[in-house]
Amino acid sequence: MKYTNLGRTGLTVSQLCLGTMNFGPETDEATSHSIMDAALGHEINFFDTANRYGGKNDNFGRTEEIIGRWFAKGGGRREKVVLATKLYGEMDPWPNNKGVSALNIRRAVDASLKRMQTDYIDLYQMHHIDRSTPWEEVWQAMEVLVTQGKILYVGSSNFGGWHIAQAQGAAQARNFMGLVSEQSIYNLLTRDIEREVIPASLHYGIGILPWSPLHGGILGGIIKKERDSKRRLEGRSKEALDALRPQIEAYENFCESIGYEPGDVALAWLIAQPAVTAPIIGPRTMDQLTQSLKALDVDLSPAHLAKLDEIFPGYKTSPEDYAW
Repeated sequence: MKYTNLGRTGLTVSQLCLGTMNFGPETDEATSHSIMDAALGHEINFFDTANRYGGKNDNFGRTEEIIGRWFAKGGGRREKVVLATKLYGEMDPWPNNKGVSALNIRRAVDASLKRMQTDYIDLYQMHHIDRSTPWEEVWQAMEVLVTQGKILYVGSSNFGGWHIAQAQGAAQARNFMGLVSEQSIYNLLTRDIEREVIPASLHYGIGILPWSPLHGGILGGIIKKERDSKRRLEGRSKEALDALRPQIEAYENFCESIGYEPGDVALAWLIAQPAVTAPIIGPRTMDQLTQSLKALDVDLSPAHLAKLDEIFPGYKTSPEDYAW
């Protein structure tokens, strides 16, 4: 396994982050535990979850509970893992059980700690910008959690570049560390964060944690799988592929020409991007986990990276992206 620091922190994390969103809804508990054991066996030490993961309605929190029962098996599982979870989404329809108000932060962290059977969270992330809560309130609540030892670092997810700047300005005024990471959708097909989020993250020393690195599987060799009858797409997924088919065909042909699988190239490309700490992989099966590890052995040359930019054009930093 290869390791790096999470943003500007001294925290060492694996260059692949194990996403657990499928644990519960798509992957049963026994298999989920086996995947986490295998991840540790391959020296992946960075796990990501969220309080809403697990299902719908009364199943919210199920994924954290699965992780908690895995930690409870002992064997140094909790001590080896850099644990990240998130809050923001509505857990039930009663008022104050959503967003990042001081009250919900207090309630949500205690509930996550209980579900995961741990006394601290390494990285506590806001799952979305909360435009109704002032930063003074957010940072005061997070400072209390750090002082109490319930969390160590704070991250964001789905923030715009100006949200990051606003958050860091308010944190600096309080002499607080503020954000150390940002989870954004980022892959060869979706590169919008190159305009504002990545420049802001580089400036403030924030590590990018890309989610959906394979764009729902489209960058994972989908045309070859379709041709080999290993996967059939229908509805919106088929429409999306049909619209992108010329690019995806060019991409898969390029990957074949350099001797790597498409999914491995997509992950390796992300690891090579500025500010990226670790793409979040979300395996449903053991085979998917094992396949993802191969990305760490992919060697993309400057010429390879240039060819990928030719197939999937990105964005310049704003304002140069749209102005002279």
